[in-house]
Amino acid sequence: MSLHSPRVVVGLTGGIAAYKVVSVIRELVADGCDVHVVPSESALNFVGRATLEAISRNPVHDTIFDGVAEVRHVALGQSADVILVAPATANTLSALATGRADTLMLTTILASRAPLVVAPAMHTEMWENAATRSNVATLRERGVTLVGPGVGRLTGTDSGIGRLAEPAEIVAAVRASCGTHDLVGLNIVVTTGGTREPIDPVRFIGNRSSGIQGIALATAAQARGATVTLIAGALDVPLPSQLTCVRVETAEDMRSAVRAAHATADVVIMAAAISDYRVETVSSEKLKKSAGVPEIRLVENPDILAELGSLKSGTFLVGFAAETSVERFAEFAADKARRKGVDLLVANSVADNAVFGSQDTDVHLFDGRGVAVDSVRGSKVSVAHRILDHISRWKDTHQ
Repeated sequence: MSLHSPRVVVGLTGGIAAYKVVSVIRELVADGCDVHVVPSESALNFVGRATLEAISRNPVHDTIFDGVAEVRHVALGQSADVILVAPATANTLSALATGRADTLMLTTILASRAPLVVAPAMHTEMWENAATRSNVATLRERGVTLVGPGVGRLTGTDSGIGRLAEPAEIVAAVRASCGTHDLVGLNIVVTTGGTREPIDPVRFIGNRSSGIQGIALATAAQARGATVTLIAGALDVPLPSQLTCVRVETAEDMRSAVRAAHATADVVIMAAAISDYRVETVSSEKLKKSAGVPEIRLVENPDILAELGSLKSGTFLVGFAAETSVERFAEFAADKARRKGVDLLVANSVADNAVFGSQDTDVHLFDGRGVAVDSVRGSKVSVAHRILDHISRWKDTHQ
């Protein structure tokens, strides 16, 4: 963040999605923020005080009569660099729009001039209700940043709009509100997810990529001011609604999309797991088990990263390497950085299926000469920002 240890006040409200906000708090703390949680009375029915204090590393206060001598209900708001309300229930949106001040969280918001970020979460019918829509419009007119809601599974069997935005989206919005815009002017292309190479109409060759790291990179880059195009293959996680996304399936699809986007890109981050091989002849009909074991001939897919590295176009190129060898990890990663013509290579160990689908990772960064220049262990959001820090330094010297 651009501010030194920015103070983030998190207003936690009483919705079932409150448990997801624990991950948001964790990410903010890992990002160097001084986080103070102000829960509503109902919120503590969903997430315990001990959990919030352990994750935020600060005491949790929830009533106006806490810290009366220091006028806490005013002091918290005055000292905040940004205030986040999540999950924002329909009741909370109403309270914010009408300026209610009957809880510590609401008085803290009224006593602050800090940017306000609100992440709504509720059932679809409540989100689409005319009263809620009016309250949302009022908040937007006042300059409040709203993140989400997304579309997906809700409480019980319900599904639709109203799902709390993913933690990475919320963290990115908080970061943006703190004023970190060092990537303004950059056009960044990010690839993510895995490719699928068809065998027949129902079967394919795929891989274990979840797409989490690439989405974290795209979301973080956009929050820092870049214009971002996300090219996504198969994903295990929802796509953030605010990102411009091109969906692809095969390596050839990915190649075409990347080539088209590369023409105007300042930075290309190849985080996708692209299949090295495809089936030479795809069956137009489902292969029948009764016909016996089929012979499937594989042919090599184009090496998109190497093709980009050979162009020498002035575009900053970031590649990724997943290695399973513990003993020769650094050797293999350094060799790939040199061979592919990248400016930065992000390498991680996937031995024993590590990091696939996880929110955490452990990476080592190599420059184009194969020299180790950095390493970072933590959440994929934190790793994304560390990678972007290197891009920011490149921008400062080349633009």
